[in-house]
Amino acid sequence: MSTPTPTDQEFAGRTALVTGGASGIGLAVAHRLAGAGAAVVVADYDEASAREAAAVALDVTDPASVEAGGGAIVNMSSILGTNGFAGSPAYVAAKHGVVGLTKTAALEYAAHNVRINAVGPGFIDTPLLRDTDAPAREHLISLHPAGRLGRAEEVAELTAFLLSDRASFIHGSYHLVDGGYSAS
Repeated sequence: MSTPTPTDQEFAGRTALVTGGASGIGLAVAHRLAGAGAAVVVADYDEASAREAAAVALDVTDPASVEAGGGAIVNMSSILGTNGFAGSPAYVAAKHGVVGLTKTAALEYAAHNVRINAVGPGFIDTPLLRDTDAPAREHLISLHPAGRLGRAEEVAELTAFLLSDRASFIHGSYHLVDGGYSAS
């Protein structure tokens, strides 16, 4: 069996649910998947964006959905799912939890052909960080050996790979997109 290669329409005929898809990384993921042929459903708590979307009833715990043919899930954690960060205990704990949940769920669902992985972005140039004051922003940039913030599109590219058939043997892993932050 040969390894699948990417195509312009590698997600044609598939549906993707992107949570947090109204801006930032989620929006970049939604665009990347739609550009590769996926039918994309965006979920977001941003009320203004929600008004522009159609309501869809979903039950991700439905056993019939699992038995219907598997799929792939990529959970969004953070570089802080690996490292600590002073002043952010709740956020750091939550992102560590995402990594643990990913690994546990991957073990539970691998036999059903459901792949579950996580991505841990470093500090990414999103609307949230653009609103950060200049000294704080410069400090965050200095934490990355690459000398810049990441781009949402870079995170979206890894996410698309993990969702694709090219990642068919990747289960329960946690991938960093952090400009070297975790290596320093």
